[in-house]
Amino acid sequence: MKSLFDLEFKQFITPSIIKIVYILIMVLLAIGYLGIVISGFMADAMLGFLMLLIVGPLVSLVYLVLVRAGLESLLAQIRTAENTTELVRLAGGIPPAEGGYRPHPGNPSAPQQPQDPTANGGTPPANPYQK
Repeated sequence: MKSLFDLEFKQFITPSIIKIVYILIMVLLAIGYLGIVISGFMADAMLGFLMLLIVGPLVSLVYLVLVRAGLESLLAQIRTAENTTELVRLAGGIPPAEGGYRPHPGNPSAPQQPQDPTANGGTPPANPYQK
């Protein structure tokens, strides 16, 4: 419940409530299925049996598959974000949730100038492409 009121969004709550959302959607689909069957029987007995045996289960199954795929996709994106944050933390960087930019400690702060081979009294190397 504490993460629900986290205004900085440091923690994802979707993985913990996704089961509840899926159950609620299944209940709503069951109520919708019953509504389709009842309205079919109110119009005509043959239409009611058609809704009961063919249309209702087919529509409910298609919607349930689409909802399940959407929720799984959402959960996969959240897990990818969590794993990426953990990888950044293990590499020594600052996770995005903590904000700010800091260069990686192994990177040089400024570009390095190439050293002059003649600086120490030596001769420059011969150019193999020059005749």
